[in-house]
Amino acid sequence: MPDYIIVGGGSAGCVIASRLSADSGYSVLLLEEGPEDRDIAIHLPVMVYKTATGNLLQRFEQEPGVDSLKATAPTMVQARVLGGGSSVNAMLYIRGVPSDYDRWSEQGAEGWSYKDVLPYFLRSEDNDTLFGEAHAIGGPLSVSNPEYVSPLTKVWLQACQQAEIPLVTDFNAGQQAGSGLYQLTLRNGRRASAAVCFLKPARKRGNLEVSTNCRVTRIVVENNRAVGVEYIKDGRRATIRAEREVILCAGAINSPRLLMLSGIGPAAHLQKVGVPVIHDLPGVGQNLQDHMDVYLVYELTGRHGYDKYKKLRWKAWAGLQYALFRKGPVCSNVIEGGAFCRVNRDDPLPDMQFAFLAGSGVEEGVEPIDSGNGCTLNACQTRPRSRGWLGLRSSDPFDPPRIVPNYLSDPYDLDTMAKGVRLGQHIMSRPALSSYIRREHLPGRVLKTDDDYRQYVKEQAQGALHPTGTCRIGSDTMAVVDAKLRVHGISGLRVADASVMPNLPSGNTNAPSIMIGERAAEFIRFGRNDR
Repeated sequence: MPDYIIVGGGSAGCVIASRLSADSGYSVLLLEEGPEDRDIAIHLPVMVYKTATGNLLQRFEQEPGVDSLKATAPTMVQARVLGGGSSVNAMLYIRGVPSDYDRWSEQGAEGWSYKDVLPYFLRSEDNDTLFGEAHAIGGPLSVSNPEYVSPLTKVWLQACQQAEIPLVTDFNAGQQAGSGLYQLTLRNGRRASAAVCFLKPARKRGNLEVSTNCRVTRIVVENNRAVGVEYIKDGRRATIRAEREVILCAGAINSPRLLMLSGIGPAAHLQKVGVPVIHDLPGVGQNLQDHMDVYLVYELTGRHGYDKYKKLRWKAWAGLQYALFRKGPVCSNVIEGGAFCRVNRDDPLPDMQFAFLAGSGVEEGVEPIDSGNGCTLNACQTRPRSRGWLGLRSSDPFDPPRIVPNYLSDPYDLDTMAKGVRLGQHIMSRPALSSYIRREHLPGRVLKTDDDYRQYVKEQAQGALHPTGTCRIGSDTMAVVDAKLRVHGISGLRVADASVMPNLPSGNTNAPSIMIGERAAEFIRFGRNDR
């Protein structure tokens, strides 16, 4: 019987498994629904399109909410592979701004202010360039400057400066505003996932067992205490008990889903779908948040980008360069540069994030450029106000959940996204880029009025696939976990992943998820006598 069962081998789960198993006196079992991270596409940065659209993702249909301005029902995805999102994402290392975490604390997540969480970002980090109050070296997580930068990305950064968006060297030092190169979770031409950086070294320990292709269907609760899990592996159903704790790290979709399947959640909803209620916890599945983004696509005058990116076939020299030296465009994550900008005058902080791709064809549902030669600008609102929810369809663990994200249900979000598109077009029209761009492929029509821009957003915007908030930290009646990530009303059970975030951070969510894993591991290690 293991001391700890971790459900989900994503970013936070890998961190927790590594940190807990460092103490040889305790045994750890990590259960991951997906396969091992052996697909070569995971580890080559330039193959990010394949990992972000392939069979390493679990797809869930979403429903447009009653109040949502979004006309279509897009798909929400969660990674289904060891390493989770860190094995399939674009590798951007972004923490957000200090006020994101201060707001968490103000809203009831006691002990989660920026000064509280910064040491845990630093604990993980091994930065190849930066060091100081905001950065560290020597941690397990490799954080690097891009190892290859397209010449077109450099031109785009010049265009940003022509648009009065100054060049900055660090988006994670507390002040995001500006344009620059992203720091990435990669090193020596390979993706630095949580599975590679945290879990792989720890698997040499005899007290850590990792079981992949293992689907957990229910948390076993006895006398209001989590004592184990039911799971299916190789077609066989089994139950395994935990001596000390069960830790849910299954993500913002599957963690609340598992709680509800186990009878922990809104009582009226559980009764409606036929799940016996163990503990009425109304906040489970509520407070769903996600960033939204929209693409601007341009056809280039010459072969300046990653040509025909979706059907990429590298020339012999590029493959040889990588094989011999781990250098060259194979080392690129394609999203090398970006910017954080303020489009609402009443917001003192940047509220839009731009990501520049020196290629096209990565946008699902967008008609490709005939020449296959283009570039893409992604515009993303960093702090949306819209909130959604998720629930069960039935008591069957194989039924997909109901997901209602309510994208753009708050008019503020629609207006912000429209302003972001306008600013993105302004950047792309600067003189530095004029000799490189043949035409605008998307939007591909003249947008003049505010209503024109809003309509384009309503047609083309989509979720950025950063779901959070569905098991949020707090002490009020709608909170799911306390400040130490323990599920309210159930002992021996924690949630530690993006679902516990009270609000979205201002940027990509992988780095904050790793930080949450670090904090969870410390809470567990130093609270072992609190059983």
